[in-house]
Amino acid sequence: MARVTLILPEKRVFSTIIPIQISDINYGGHLGNDRVLTIMHEARLRMLKKMGYKNEVDMAHETGMIVTDSVVVYRAEAFHGDQIRVSIAVDDFNAYGMDFFYKLENTESDQEIARGKTGIVFFNYVKRKVSRIPEDFEERLKSMHAE
Repeated sequence: MARVTLILPEKRVFSTIIPIQISDINYGGHLGNDRVLTIMHEARLRMLKKMGYKNEVDMAHETGMIVTDSVVVYRAEAFHGDQIRVSIAVDDFNAYGMDFFYKLENTESDQEIARGKTGIVFFNYVKRKVSRIPEDFEERLKSMHAE
C-alpha cells in the first residue's frame, strides 16, 4: 500500500505551543491519532482569534469555516507532558476556501511528531451553503507572522 506524502509550504504564518494532556493519550501510552486532529483544530482556532475572529462559525455575515477534508501523516510518538509546537501555513486558495497545513514538533527535541492538512471552505450557516472567502480574511492573514 502506498504511503501518503504531504509536502508542507515553506512560509508559516502562525505558531503556538500546546501541551499533551492525559486525555490525549491512547491505550498505547502515546498521543492518540484522533487527538492530532483536535490539536490541529485548537491551533487553527488560536490563529483565527489572533486574526481578530471570535470563532470559526461567525466570521463575517453569517459565514464561517467548515472542514471538507483532512490528512495526517504521523512521524513520531508524543507523550503526556510533552510540549508540542504547532506551526500553520495557508495555501491553495480558491474563491471559496483554502488548505491549512500543520507541522507538530516536540519543543524540547525539535522532533517532528506529525504533519497534517485540512481543506477549508467558507460556509453560510444561515443559508446552509458554501460562501465566498470573506473580503477581509486575506488581508488579516497577510498581517500574520509565525512566532
